[in-house]
Amino acid sequence: MPRRLLKWSITTTLLLISETSASNVQRATSTSNPIPFSPGFDVQAVLALATSLPSHSWEYGTASEALLELFDAPHAVFGSDPFPVPTIQPSNSPSLTYAKEKIVIADPPNGLDDGDGAVGDPASLGVSAVLLGQTIPSYLQAAANEASYVINDAPKWPNGAISHRAQYAELWADFVYMAPPFLAYFGVATQNVTALRVAVEQCQLYSQALTANTTTGTATPPSSHSASAQGLWIHILGPASPDPGLWSTGNAWAAAGTMRVLATLVKAPSSLFTGKGGLPNEAWRQQSIVSLVRVISAILDGAIRQQRDQGLLRNYLDDPSWFGETSGSTLLASVAYRLSTLSLAHGSFAAQLARVNVHGYINFAESIRRTLGSSGHISSNGTATPAINPLNWGDHTPFTSGSPEGQNFVILLYAAWRDCVKAGVPGCRA
Repeated sequence: MPRRLLKWSITTTLLLISETSASNVQRATSTSNPIPFSPGFDVQAVLALATSLPSHSWEYGTASEALLELFDAPHAVFGSDPFPVPTIQPSNSPSLTYAKEKIVIADPPNGLDDGDGAVGDPASLGVSAVLLGQTIPSYLQAAANEASYVINDAPKWPNGAISHRAQYAELWADFVYMAPPFLAYFGVATQNVTALRVAVEQCQLYSQALTANTTTGTATPPSSHSASAQGLWIHILGPASPDPGLWSTGNAWAAAGTMRVLATLVKAPSSLFTGKGGLPNEAWRQQSIVSLVRVISAILDGAIRQQRDQGLLRNYLDDPSWFGETSGSTLLASVAYRLSTLSLAHGSFAAQLARVNVHGYINFAESIRRTLGSSGHISSNGTATPAINPLNWGDHTPFTSGSPEGQNFVILLYAAWRDCVKAGVPGCRA
């Protein structure tokens, strides 16, 4: 997409947002009781570590999203009232208070924080920047600059997938949680359907590039994978840090990011999809919903088929030499809850969501939640263990001091389970 098109859209919609913000103030109320049910472990203890441990941009972004889904559930993309983007005073929102402390506005690729060479990681704070921008315009402009950089200036893989690394083209499954959900949210917030389309396409392009090849012969992970791994993604494709293994957390990043894009697409107002000038229409939206459900379901189905270790998914899903760990397990379980809840809550897209395996996904998610609550995987101080070392996913030593991202995955699981129970999804029990 030409850079000038996105710039034009940003300039014209900043005023529109400012004009509508005042009318949204009354909508912006936090969840009255964010922790109404006990999952079998101390959510508050987990949350304390989830907010205190992060020290990198993607960890800040993940924590901000977890806080949003927990405390401001109606206004997260899985909630009942995400659009138009509400005006929330940062002091009234734990998520925005936290994000405001962490965001450092600068020039992209470090537009919202230091990305340490990554394209996607600073963008993980983009949803927070848009929400903060409803009351502090500099944050909205920073979000606009970040979106423009990711779409127009970041390196790309030959198939058009946007690189996770800023200096060379390399695809990481992690990217799908960081950038596409922001681009989708920004697109709806600014009525820029082109940005929303890019977000959808990136999920599809990443799936094309990273879905693992499987064999009916003898498989020797990580270099080859059996037919039971069909639909799962390899971790990294590229020249600097290739990883052909089926990393549990990488698959979880990908499924959870695609899930956020799907929810944004479903909740976006119909007025965006006019089809004028070659822009997306309602038929495109319906086709895209089917496509994104297929991507998410393929990952969930592949993960569910793998043998577990003590009730948890292994760090590398199809490699029996690895231990079961909490990070990938909990984030994938949160996706299973979210997809099941969304599929039953949106009758207007019933045909597009009809093939979701609600029964199977709820059984999987409930088994992970029960394992966390009954097998000592959440310590007395709230540490989720054993996790994988988040900075060295090849480390065979279980990480027991608290994974910053892993702690937030538990919060995302809790929020998804809570909303699933409230929605009355069959099999979701408090």
